[in-house]
Amino acid sequence: MTLSLTEVLGFLSGAAAVWLLARQNIWNWPIGIANGVFYVVVFMRSGLYGDAGLQLVYIAMNAYGWFTWLRPKPGSATLPVTNTPQKAWLYLTPITLVTAVILARFLSTFTDSTVPYWDGLTTALSLTAIYGQSVKWLESWWIWIAADLIYIPLYTYKGLWLTASLYAIFLGLCIVGLRSWLIAKREYSLPQPT
Repeated sequence: MTLSLTEVLGFLSGAAAVWLLARQNIWNWPIGIANGVFYVVVFMRSGLYGDAGLQLVYIAMNAYGWFTWLRPKPGSATLPVTNTPQKAWLYLTPITLVTAVILARFLSTFTDSTVPYWDGLTTALSLTAIYGQSVKWLESWWIWIAADLIYIPLYTYKGLWLTASLYAIFLGLCIVGLRSWLIAKREYSLPQPT
């Protein structure tokens, strides 16, 4: 097992970003941008091209999340945690499925990826999850949990032991984040004293 400095920096910045996200700390976004840069390099070197491309989207989504969290709804000090609107599921579900299929086909046709279908699926789930977190939809944590349950054995298979460990930590942090955001959502829903 060989660890690169880039993978170590990706590990540290990733753990910090998710820990801060679970606590609704806005610094998760710039640290997430740095994490994306580190992992573009790690995944390109490992032939996980879908995940490498995903990191570029993560960088953009982290910038979007940072912007969104800096500009909460009028009358609110922070962007509140809410449930994913039902109409959002009507477009998120098919878009996620179609994206997974398109990415898998692309990776199997145009790259030497040894895991195009798993790479495509995790990429699609991750895109949906990070979008949900940029607007503070509670259920985005469940999507991350599903993705992490696939990522851990995928990265183990590819010999990225430290990254697989990071995603095991992410899985735990997702559970913490889900619980924390659920509490925040309940507190926001309570009637405010006048």
